[in-house]
Formats: sequence, C-alpha cells, structure tokens
Amino acid sequence: MIPAAKPIIGDEEREAVDRVMRSGMLAQGPEVAAFEDEFSRIVDGRYSVAVNSGTSALHMALIAAGVGAGDEVIVPSFSFAATANAVHLAGATAIFADIDIDSFCLDPRAAEAAITPRTRAIMPVHLYGHPAAMVQFAKLAKKHGLKLIEDAAQAHAAALDGVSVGAWGDAACFSFYPTKNMTSGEGGMVTTPSEETARVIRLLRNQGMEKRYANEIVGFNTRMTDLHAAIGRVQLTKLAGWTAKRQSNAAFLTEHITGVITPSVADGAVHVYHQYTIRVDGRDRDAFAAELTERGVGNGVYYPTPIHRLPSFELELDLPQTEKAAAEVISLPVHPSLSQGDLETIVSAVNDVAKAGA
Repeated sequence: MIPAAKPIIGDEEREAVDRVMRSGMLAQGPEVAAFEDEFSRIVDGRYSVAVNSGTSALHMALIAAGVGAGDEVIVPSFSFAATANAVHLAGATAIFADIDIDSFCLDPRAAEAAITPRTRAIMPVHLYGHPAAMVQFAKLAKKHGLKLIEDAAQAHAAALDGVSVGAWGDAACFSFYPTKNMTSGEGGMVTTPSEETARVIRLLRNQGMEKRYANEIVGFNTRMTDLHAAIGRVQLTKLAGWTAKRQSNAAFLTEHITGVITPSVADGAVHVYHQYTIRVDGRDRDAFAAELTERGVGNGVYYPTPIHRLPSFELELDLPQTEKAAAEVISLPVHPSLSQGDLETIVSAVNDVAKAGA
C-alpha cells in the first residue's frame, strides 16, 4: 500500500532530540527561541512565536487580535474543525462562507457578503497548500476595518505574488502536526508584523507572564518544548527540498492523470501540495476511493462533512460550492517519499478507476 502521508524523521532529528535531552533544558528555552528566529526567515522576517499546536496558534492569534464575546469571524466551512473551534474558544462566533471550488479556499465575494456590524475578523485558510486570494482579502479587511488572520496550517513555504504565506495578515498560524509538510512532532507558530501582538502571544502562551511570577494578564500554558523545537529546526532546513519534491510529484500526476478534475493553481500562486486533491465530479466518491485502496493506493477524504454540518455546530446554510467539494474530493499521495514507480502506480490506478466508471 502506498501511504497517503508519510512523516519523515531521520538521524538529524534524533540527534537534535538527544542534544536537548543531554542539555537538561527540556521546556521552552533556547531551542524554541532559535526555531522562532529561523522560521521568521520564511515569512519575510515577521515576528514568530512558537506554541504547542496549530489550534493554539489560531486561538492565541484571535485573542491577541481582540476577538471575543459578541464578535463574528468569517471562516470557510470546508476546512478542518480547528478553524472554527478556535473562533468559539475565543468566545466569538464563526460565520461560515462559501469557497471557490477551483482553489478550495474561502471566496472573497462570499466573505464580503457575510460581513455584518459584528464582524471583527476574516480568517481564510490556505487549504491543501494553495494560498487563498490574499490580495482581495487584504483589500476587504482594509475596506471594512477588519482583522485579517491567515490559517496557514497546511501551507508552509506557499506564496502568492511573491509574498510568502504567513506574511499577509495581521497574524498567521502554522501547524507542525506529524502529517504536515514539516513537523516538530506537535506544535504551532504564530507570525505577525506587530511587535506588540507578538508580545501578547508570548504572554498568553506562558500564563500571562514574561518574567516569572510577574503575571500581567490571564494566560494559558501553550508553550512549545525545546524537544519539539529541536525537531522543527532540523525539519525547517529540509522544507525547501521536500517542497520541490512535492511540486515535482504533483506536476507528474497532473500531466498523466485523466478522467477526473486535477488541482488548479491560481496565477501568481506557489502551491506546496500538502494534499494533492482531485475531484470526481458526477461519480460515487466513496466507491472511487475504495477502488483506489483496493489497488494499493492510499488516499484520504479531507473533508467529507463541512464544519457547519458537524454535530458541534449543526447549522442550516446554503453553501453550494462547499457541499460540492465535500462530496467530490479525494486526496492522493504526493509526499516526498514517493518513488517514480509509486507515481506511475497512482496514475494507473486513478485512470483505470476513472475509465471503468465512465
């Protein structure tokens, strides 16, 4: 079975963990500070603050942006639940808007239509590694006086019009979960152009204090450990090479796959293919996925149920493009560990299943 995803952990990561273990400094310390500094270099020099997960990154960024009770934050429903969960954890309400079916990202026109007097922020998701339409979102946020927060959990090293993902909004949030394009084992990062916002997030992650026992605000314990940061530092040095391999794998799949809708890339966008997601328009998606599995090609459906229809939200909304994507998407293996033989097997399986269902 060709796995749908495959975290890559090598000797360098093991050696980094051993180095931290030998140092005796296991909690947040010099490794975290170094990881933050090094990560800043891939987001156009913005401040970077490490936390213990991508969800914590979203939660802290929203609070630091002043989002709270009575506020609304516009988000896509076609995403992982953490996107909306973070809004509600901050005390606000997630307002779901439709997506652009080609990019799978929040549609700026739908987002603008969802703005009310209670809207405080817009949080587009760079889904599957494709950047959202940040030029339009930046204009929209400025026009309506809203905060712009990027959910970049799946988009390390993606870019649009020469500007890195993570360098567009008032804040951006990354995840280092094991299946992401790079990992720290677990963890997250908030990036921001604002020194004050960065300071607030540092306070929030550490019980509201920068100096021990000098608690300035009510905070959390969402610190990243030096063990995780050490892994992340090594992975960051490999990200460019892994990204190039993902893009090469994706190019091969797009060139040779037929009978389904392959991923599109917007003008000026650098897609980093956290997922290579096809659409099986007019077919039984679950049967198609099952056939691929039978042929030895691992795959995943991200996301079969839009967030607004999950039991945790249960809202009746008219989001036709979201519903269409949720019914049609299948993500194929695209990770850097694929061999040429794996790629050819994936192409053959998809084409055969598509042809059989024609």
